[in-house]
Amino acid sequence: MTENAATLRREVMNRTRTVVVKVGTNVLSTEDDQLDAARIASLAEQVHALCASGRKVVLVSSGAIGAGMGLLGLKERPKDLPHLQAAAATGQAHLIHIYDKALRPHGYHAAQLLLTANDFKNRSRYLNVRNTLRTLFEFNAIPIVNENDTVSTAEIKLGDNDRLAAMVAGLIQADLLIVLSVIEGLLSGDPSDPQSHRIPLVERFDDELLNFVGASKSSRGTGGMKTKLEAVHTATAVGVNVVIANGKRPRVLDEILHGDDIGTLFLGEGDGVSAWKRWIGYTMPPQGRFVLDDGARRAVEQQGKSLLAAGIVRVEGDFAKGEVVSLIDLQGEEFARGLTNYDATATLAIAGKRSDEIVKTIGSIPYAEVIHRDNLVVTSLSRN
Repeated sequence: MTENAATLRREVMNRTRTVVVKVGTNVLSTEDDQLDAARIASLAEQVHALCASGRKVVLVSSGAIGAGMGLLGLKERPKDLPHLQAAAATGQAHLIHIYDKALRPHGYHAAQLLLTANDFKNRSRYLNVRNTLRTLFEFNAIPIVNENDTVSTAEIKLGDNDRLAAMVAGLIQADLLIVLSVIEGLLSGDPSDPQSHRIPLVERFDDELLNFVGASKSSRGTGGMKTKLEAVHTATAVGVNVVIANGKRPRVLDEILHGDDIGTLFLGEGDGVSAWKRWIGYTMPPQGRFVLDDGARRAVEQQGKSLLAAGIVRVEGDFAKGEVVSLIDLQGEEFARGLTNYDATATLAIAGKRSDEIVKTIGSIPYAEVIHRDNLVVTSLSRN
């Protein structure tokens, strides 16, 4: 790492006051699918050091299903939902008990938050989660967040804890997200290639980073490097710095916050995003898609315009007024998201039409814009 990169890393860590730490299943599990109590105790000690330095910490912890598998004697991860949920229900109680036991000697309680996508989709529930986390900071309680796998279905599932951690980091406007896995960071090539090397610093996220990884998943968890980079994009887009590092290192959190050259540091976008647009663009799961012509894309992405019906080529999905939809170009790439002023039926009726044609079709124009600029977020990497 160059001297400039080393200085930059130390400056980032010195400015950090709120940290979200995501701990992967493989970090917490032994080879026989038991929870590694010694590693959790070490993490608890390092979390105590962070809190003692005046920082606020949230843990997003995987491991419930893996722990449940060990307790129930399952030899491989279940593939059907009922058995997955049974493993999660059994393992989650064990997981939070071990965290609480590890934190107590340092004067902290483990505070459990189990979330689903609906907790982020509904604005009121979203704010309630944020208020709960902020209130827990006032007490000697360490928030430990996990997806509520015991009730999650395809409709309300977040997907994986990398994504959940990025959403939590955006929710509380964290300075730093630390993703602990069993990899040393972002590599320049395939991990099996001896020529591959760790990339210590990424100053700006771009599509080229996705070329470094495949879609493989970890042995016990649900994520892989691709999902981690997608989470990095979500977090850095709203101003959060991210470090991916090997959670098997004995003092990994101490090393990262000290500014040591481990893992890969991804810098957050300098200007960040407002809380309202952070919720629209990087938290809410889209309920539909608008395919736009090239002119409409330019107007939205480059000229800061609202979306008009005339630029919509195709409407996909079943959504209500006020829900989030993706804006897609003719090549199928998402470049923005926004809250639609019309439901799916109404949008289908007015898509591609000018204002005078809309009046003839539905008799009036309730809204001049299908998505107003104030409720629209450009998510493409070329947004700046």
